[in-house]
Amino acid sequence: MTDWIKRDELAIWHPFTPLRGMEKPLMVERAEGVNLYTDDGKTIIDAISSWWVNIHGHSHPHLAQAIATQASRLEHVIFAGFTHEPAIRLAERLLQILPENQAKIFYSDNGSTAVEVAMKMAFQFFHNQGVEKRKIIAIDGAYHGDTFGAMSVGERGPFTSPFDPYLFEVDFVDFPNGENDEQVWQHFQEIIATNDVAAFIYEPIAQGASGMRVYDKKLLDRMISLAQAEGVICIADEVMTGFGRTGELFAADALETNPDIMCLSKGLTGGALAMGVTTCTQKIQDAYQSSDLMKTFFHGHSFTANPITCAVANASLDLLLTDECTANRARLNDRHTTFGKKIAEHPLVRNTRVLGTIIAFELNTDRDTSYFNEARHHLYPYFIEKGILIRPLGNVIYLIPPYIISNNELDFIYQTIFNFLEEYPTLIKNNAL
Repeated sequence: MTDWIKRDELAIWHPFTPLRGMEKPLMVERAEGVNLYTDDGKTIIDAISSWWVNIHGHSHPHLAQAIATQASRLEHVIFAGFTHEPAIRLAERLLQILPENQAKIFYSDNGSTAVEVAMKMAFQFFHNQGVEKRKIIAIDGAYHGDTFGAMSVGERGPFTSPFDPYLFEVDFVDFPNGENDEQVWQHFQEIIATNDVAAFIYEPIAQGASGMRVYDKKLLDRMISLAQAEGVICIADEVMTGFGRTGELFAADALETNPDIMCLSKGLTGGALAMGVTTCTQKIQDAYQSSDLMKTFFHGHSFTANPITCAVANASLDLLLTDECTANRARLNDRHTTFGKKIAEHPLVRNTRVLGTIIAFELNTDRDTSYFNEARHHLYPYFIEKGILIRPLGNVIYLIPPYIISNNELDFIYQTIFNFLEEYPTLIKNNAL
């Protein structure tokens, strides 16, 4: 154990990490492109974009230069009563590429807070008009973040059980799995008919943390259309799906009906700095246009619209909107699709799915798909040893790499996955995993 790792153990509490029984963290000294370089000389391909945030590769010079330039000019200023060019430019550019009904940008500092802002916007939208609506609809299995509001609209289970008494009540509909879509639709209609629903929040087309589960966009369109017809605010959580992950710039672009509010983060800054954005239609903001001080949206963060963060988000957009990036996303989709077909018939593989730059499948085990499926304990160390960072969602293996990943790097990952599938039964039998 290096001195740094010992010091880490004495001083740091890592996220989503049991305090006993886990391997020590790896010490990363630097990163470039898709590679992480550890202090012991190991090179690891970041096949999950470091929790889905890094879309252009690590240490990209264009992003680094944007940070350095802005840091020498204006590092931060309070965003209540002041503004600055990077924030204005970023808002204008986002509105140019978001669904056409989006009109306003509200800055925060991560995906979870972007969701909190969205729900507060929705509830106060009605409150400002003298209407009290208390229900919110979410899809079972959802993950919207780890703050209390975000936990409330996410899946209830081991992650939330210590806090369940403090979470507000939510009406969940089952995840539409293709077989139960009509039942989900009927249940959704019944909840809407109560006339007490303020908002419907959803991860459009794909749920991330529940296992990269993909569902029918036509059904989602029906749900959004009905909700909006009944005055329900529809919130698209595009924290994971935004900025090209699903092929389109936003998953909402693949739908017929636009959301009223959108939540953005992760790829927003190319993975360089933490940032959240909540966008809304003009109709949402109109409910706050009043000389009555009590109709103000009283929400903010110390680092709201931090100039350095806005600058690097603008730099990330420079890269995202190039023809090269568009071609890379299409190339990823093609390569994933070809590989998916290759492994789909393997006896240890089920439910292969590809959506844009994402590929996922489930490892056939005796237990159902679950974050706590023991297969995750076999998968992670196997691939780390081979020089690939994946972070399995239970028995779900998925790839969501930076868009710049090369064909050779993809082929290495694909072959390593195939090798694992071939070796897995023997490794288990011999207790080698």
